[in-house]
Amino acid sequence: MTAFLDIAGLTKAYPGVVANDDVSFAIQPGEVHALLGENGAGKSTMVKMIYGLVRPDAGHMTLRGQPYAPSEPSAARAAGVAMVFQHFSLFEALDVAENVTLGMEKPPRMRDLARRIAEVSETYGLPLDPGRKVGDLSAGERQRVEIIRCLLQDPKLLIMDEPTSVLTPQEVEILFHTLRKLSAEGTAILYISHKLEEIRALCDAATILRRGKVVGSCTPREVSAAEMAEMMVGKSLSAPRRAATEAGPPLLHVQNLNLTPATPFGTPLRNIGFTVHAGEVLGIGGVAGNGQDELLAALSGETLSARGSVSLDDEDISQMGPDARRERGLCSAPEERIGHAAAPDMSLTENAVLTAKLRRGLAHGGFIDWRAAEDFAREVIASFDVRTPGPQVAARALSGGNLQKYVIGREMLQDPRVLVVNQPTWGVDASAAASIRQAILDLAGSGSAVLVISQDLDELLEISDRFAALNEGRLSAPKDARGLTMEQIGLMLGGAHDMHEAEVVHASA
Repeated sequence: MTAFLDIAGLTKAYPGVVANDDVSFAIQPGEVHALLGENGAGKSTMVKMIYGLVRPDAGHMTLRGQPYAPSEPSAARAAGVAMVFQHFSLFEALDVAENVTLGMEKPPRMRDLARRIAEVSETYGLPLDPGRKVGDLSAGERQRVEIIRCLLQDPKLLIMDEPTSVLTPQEVEILFHTLRKLSAEGTAILYISHKLEEIRALCDAATILRRGKVVGSCTPREVSAAEMAEMMVGKSLSAPRRAATEAGPPLLHVQNLNLTPATPFGTPLRNIGFTVHAGEVLGIGGVAGNGQDELLAALSGETLSARGSVSLDDEDISQMGPDARRERGLCSAPEERIGHAAAPDMSLTENAVLTAKLRRGLAHGGFIDWRAAEDFAREVIASFDVRTPGPQVAARALSGGNLQKYVIGREMLQDPRVLVVNQPTWGVDASAAASIRQAILDLAGSGSAVLVISQDLDELLEISDRFAALNEGRLSAPKDARGLTMEQIGLMLGGAHDMHEAEVVHASA
């Protein structure tokens, strides 16, 4: 069989790094092909070359047996290649049809487009109302908009980058059903994900990159997730180990917390209440857009609530700002790395000062101790295996996964009484994710209280002592994480907070 896309010897170098080094592999018609690798392995550069965002320095591609060298994404789309990016490119104030129009070269009349969106979305099991405002859609529905926008182009190769990071287990099943239908119709799919069990369930073949080179290939369903992870990182990975400690006294207590969102499309928090004890990890799951950012902002002190209370070590800190809360031991790491957790044009040393100046003594009498700040930045880099030439490098120069490791390490090494973190392993590879999860467990084992907000349910079940679900700004009562099934969790994420419905469904299964 002639490959749909044949990649031969693609090489792309940037100053100081070879992103792709003589990479070759092929994708067959109708094949779901995984592209795997740790952060910095070269996956993003590879798909950018396929999609016309980056030009290779050497090598060539053939598409359906013909030379293929797209100069820009429009040329790739014209050749039948479409891409669903990890980060949505949608305007919240516009409706679904208007957003789809923006991604089309020659859009039809709006009435015709709306009808076509409804038809295609229904055909592929991704129902969408063309007239709904995107700002009112859930994260899963927003992803449907991106997928439908691609499907309207009738693609023969669909590239998907971390497509399940914002989906509930039920939505993942719907997506997989759609992808299998596309595959059966002959559409090739290039699938990028760090969730290896998903790769095993969905993909027909996999190519593994390490430091820009192809280091192996496999049929995912014939190997274990651990074997694929070992191929990616070049070593075996061990599951996080939990210290045998009992939960201590309550450190963080939140009661009747209500918060009006800062933006029109934000989610209000409604009567949030919970307690996190010393030595405990409380996991909070939820589909993106259900109040995660607002909850972290309320706990970190970025946004002050007029109703409800936040207490740390029995002290009411509800009206204290971020610096005062950090000084008392409440550290936090938001989901958005660039622009929120880190200033992109500042060096890693300067970014260390931004949050650690008080707890690590990096400033005295209004003057910054730059030597101490650089030493602290080097400590973070070494302790969390941040791949960077040094602390003088700007934050934006790091890959997403390496910046994530730096941000998490910067907070953990401040010896927090309480750590609140949103999406701790978002966008990082299997090895880095395992290291971060182990660091979270070690921090709890040392007596800190840890609150982890994440959309990765496997992660939460692996590290959490108790689990709660966030849905439309409301938090369920925390449950013992041991013994919870994905079915029960899925219902909790959908709003079945009293768990009665989940228990009935589970009992009848």
